[in-house]
Amino acid sequence: MLLGSLDQYLINGLVLGVIYAMVAVGFTLFFGVLNVIKFSHGDVLMAGAFAALIAYISLQNFVSISIWMMVVITTTFAFAAMALFGAIVARFLVLPLRGAPPLNTLLITLMLGLAVREAVRLFYPNGSNPKPFPKLLPDTDIFIFGLEIRHDSLIIIFGGLAAICFLHLLIKKTRLGLSIQAVAQDSETARLMGINFQKIVLGTFALGSGLAALAGVLNGLYYNEINFSMGLLLGVVGFSSAVVGGLGSILGAIIGGFLFALLQTIGAIWFEVPAYKDVFAFVVIIAVMAWRPTGLLAETKSDRV
Repeated sequence: MLLGSLDQYLINGLVLGVIYAMVAVGFTLFFGVLNVIKFSHGDVLMAGAFAALIAYISLQNFVSISIWMMVVITTTFAFAAMALFGAIVARFLVLPLRGAPPLNTLLITLMLGLAVREAVRLFYPNGSNPKPFPKLLPDTDIFIFGLEIRHDSLIIIFGGLAAICFLHLLIKKTRLGLSIQAVAQDSETARLMGINFQKIVLGTFALGSGLAALAGVLNGLYYNEINFSMGLLLGVVGFSSAVVGGLGSILGAIIGGFLFALLQTIGAIWFEVPAYKDVFAFVVIIAVMAWRPTGLLAETKSDRV
């Protein structure tokens, strides 16, 4: 019985690790380019999940398409909607405060997250209650290397990893990515070299917010339920993962996300009360941050974005 449950703990940890890593990478992008901690990021994840649900309901009511096409359309809609939202936030809230004290930006993004969360709760029909998220992925079991794993878990793990790898290649190999790296290293020099600073910031916030929406959709597909407060814990976990990995490093964000998921998995195995796994994970993360204040990948050894 224990061995059978260990399979599920492992798979659940991998799924959570992918989702946490995606959220943490968003925090890293924002900080790397503009030295901004965007505390509304978790609520953008939640809004992305609700955007996908709205797209699904609309498609279901008006057209008849295959399940896989439904997955593609709803995910694309959520990504595009939150990418646009992220660019608008950067243009009208973050960039105007560039010369203000960092606390001002922190507070305005915190209040923005509260506004998004309450807007969903108040204006979405019966928004205070959890909403069932459609089962769009097959949940049949398969065996890989002796491990029993559901098809939807496998799709979510590889889908999330593919999104992270795509973002990494975009940052490292494309003209846009090189411009983002240049702005992250030295924004003034990047401007002198002809890089449009504002467009790069808007594009970076769009990418990070779209990735958060994708994480929200994957979370909904895995648990088949979303709610207006889901972004609170996921946002805190994502930020903690980014910090413990080394804020400003994409690789550090990924490591931090999987580390947090591993700690939660260990806590779930050790303790009979499920809620204790979060307490255990946060306590260990606090100890790691006290030991390595700059993160596991020290700033002097990691590349900003």
